[in-house]
Amino acid sequence: MSTLALKGSYWVTVRQYRRTLWTAGALAALSLAVIGGLRIWSGQIPDRRLQDGTWAPADESRGYEMLRLAMEYAGTGLILLPLLAGAFVAGPLVAREFESGTYRLGLTQSVTPTAWLRAKLLTAGGAALAITVVLMGVYRIGWTRVAGSYQLSWGDRGPYEATGVVLVAYVLAAVAVGTLVGQLIRRTVLAMAATGLVMGLVLFVLGSLRWSFVGVETHTGPISQAGGALEIPGNGLMMDMGLLTRDGRRIEEWTCYDGGSPETCWAAKNVVGQYVDYHPESHFWPTQLIETGILLALAALALLAAFRLLRARLP
Repeated sequence: MSTLALKGSYWVTVRQYRRTLWTAGALAALSLAVIGGLRIWSGQIPDRRLQDGTWAPADESRGYEMLRLAMEYAGTGLILLPLLAGAFVAGPLVAREFESGTYRLGLTQSVTPTAWLRAKLLTAGGAALAITVVLMGVYRIGWTRVAGSYQLSWGDRGPYEATGVVLVAYVLAAVAVGTLVGQLIRRTVLAMAATGLVMGLVLFVLGSLRWSFVGVETHTGPISQAGGALEIPGNGLMMDMGLLTRDGRRIEEWTCYDGGSPETCWAAKNVVGQYVDYHPESHFWPTQLIETGILLALAALALLAAFRLLRARLP
């Protein structure tokens, strides 16, 4: 990573954390080697054709199973990436400067407090954004091979974040929150822990609410004498399912599978059909954009508060 094109506070920031940047770059290169190698290995044994005309990996494809396992871990790692980015910005990048008092040295070099913080913020944000985009690209190399398998569908945690734009928004929000928290706490370890807690809460809340941003679609059908559930159209994400009564009420499916005769239960409860609520794959991008907008708004508010706090403390 060359620092020749950088000047002033930007050059100092990159120089100060060059080992961290090189380490991040090395990890990205390692992930590309691992996922790329597994992707090639998984294609060594030809897929087998199923009776319905579709193709599936050969039963003896050890490379495919290894790739699936690696992609599950990679998805979890990418979800945790915003926490790592935010913790680094809050702790070593901002809080440690105030804790040790080294920020005063930067301010003696004819640099305003706003310019000093902006240099750190843009450098950290640019590096975090670049690493995120590279890792998302690496993830997609492997995911295109295992997409649709167990826990690796488009709506699952991991693939959802890594194959859209929302992960970029999470990282930017984490950088902004880390900048604010680092100034508020001014203790390296505490600032890192607090930022991780805040971003973990954001990840949990938005992850719980995201599928309520866009209304579900409902598929209905006749009740099956064999007790089979309705199939979700296309590659949809199932949200709810159950039975429909004659007057349009919904009841839980398990109420008629408690060991007795399902037919007797259906007749007693006036069951005439069943339903499934689901999100079609076309809801992926609307949900992504809404969640991204929320995160960018959070980032903007955190940055506004961070610079206001800086001006109040270091006029």
